[in-house]
Amino acid sequence: MVNYRPRDLDRVFATLSDPTRRAILARLAQEDSTTVSALAEPFSITLPAVMKHLEVLSDAGLITRSKHGRTVSVRLSPAPLRGAIEWLRHYERFWSPTLDRLAAHAERKETEARAGEAKVRR
Repeated sequence: MVNYRPRDLDRVFATLSDPTRRAILARLAQEDSTTVSALAEPFSITLPAVMKHLEVLSDAGLITRSKHGRTVSVRLSPAPLRGAIEWLRHYERFWSPTLDRLAAHAERKETEARAGEAKVRR
């Protein structure tokens, strides 16, 4: 059985349910560290709203913040994501064969469609 703490796992999945928070994590995955204002720049929400999202991410352990003078930097903290990935991998055996069958079916249909188009062109 996967070793995880249910409360932490619930918090991570609840945090990841928001698209803005996922976008923030995606930005942080590309950059080692960034300031709060630089992180907030591309979003069409207010800085206080971004700060609330950062608070949720911090509570879930997904980011760390450090303050240097007046500048606050944010960094991704991936450890809680590992627990979520382990939990998902435990259940992967249930959906993986279904996805494989779906991919094979789609490939067959695409091959049939191409064959049909080739006949029409002749």
